[in-house]
Amino acid sequence: MGKTYNHLWLKLVSSSNLFAAFEKAARGKRSHPSVAAFEYRLEENIFDLRDELRQGAYQPRGYTSFYIHDPKHRLISAAPFRDRVVHHALNNLLEPIYERKFIYDSYANRKGKGTHRALDRCTTYLRRFQYVLPMDVRQFFPSIDHAILLNTLSKTIIDERVMDLCRRIVNSGDGVLHEEYQMIYFPSDDLFDINRPRGLPIGNLTSQFWANVYLNPLDHFIKRQLKCRGYIRYVDDMLLFADNKAQLHEWQKQVTDFLAGLRLTIHTNSAQPRPTRIGVPFLGFQMFHNYRRLKRRKAVHARRRLKALAARYRDGEIDEKRVQASINAWIAHAEHGDTWGLRSNILSPLIFRRAARGAII
Repeated sequence: MGKTYNHLWLKLVSSSNLFAAFEKAARGKRSHPSVAAFEYRLEENIFDLRDELRQGAYQPRGYTSFYIHDPKHRLISAAPFRDRVVHHALNNLLEPIYERKFIYDSYANRKGKGTHRALDRCTTYLRRFQYVLPMDVRQFFPSIDHAILLNTLSKTIIDERVMDLCRRIVNSGDGVLHEEYQMIYFPSDDLFDINRPRGLPIGNLTSQFWANVYLNPLDHFIKRQLKCRGYIRYVDDMLLFADNKAQLHEWQKQVTDFLAGLRLTIHTNSAQPRPTRIGVPFLGFQMFHNYRRLKRRKAVHARRRLKALAARYRDGEIDEKRVQASINAWIAHAEHGDTWGLRSNILSPLIFRRAARGAII
């Protein structure tokens, strides 16, 4: 059983934590109607939320779901803004506790980590080892098993009031990704396992955080028991490095077996050891020991998205500030690879100009 955190619940439901959670949830989104409406009666809404939590009456509300193609086809489920405030309030308290439990080379949704740090680490290992094994989990967020996740959380969170809040948030995602999940049966399953509650809504702050909690036992298994010296994980994308190809084949089997205990499977076709000299795909780049290329589908998607951005600006749907922010964000990501020519090729033909009034477009 984990360490006792005596005052965790009182800190969680304190007004100061809830106001801080609002600031985080509202950052960059104050113009959104739901955020503006909450802020209009900020103190009243915060105190109502605080009272609901303290009295055990808080219940998450329904999600708004929509598909994105970024470039994968994914269902995003957005919680109401008041629930997002609660998610931030909970994470404010839990993140410091779990940060001490996570391994160094887990890079998603952690302060001081992120995509670009993971890419740099990948380059380091490509130069250090002869072989790499890429692995990724099939339908990861739709497959996350509620009972396993809650059991994992309960080993650290021993305050039942905090666990009850976690349970309510986890349970609120039951069925949200039902249509995205293709049933997988494991050897010990019976007919009732098809009804196991599963799935965390993609879009929740808590879902991103709990994804790391869910796979943290795997991280420690790979580092401590398999003794893999070169290992990186970003959400459900993993790279294992070694100087022995047979070793990676054996590790692939052991990782697959471990993941089955979490009711997860991998894409077996792509999970094959390869020489590091030929590179490896990772986080939208084709990685080599001395350079990086943006993957073709990422470049195609960027070209289409930026053309659509120019059209929206021409039609007056967005302003110059939004255009500049979007372009800068893409450049900031793309420049982490050897992409000067690609960036020039994509951006040079674009014309950002307002349509003349009365013009027929």
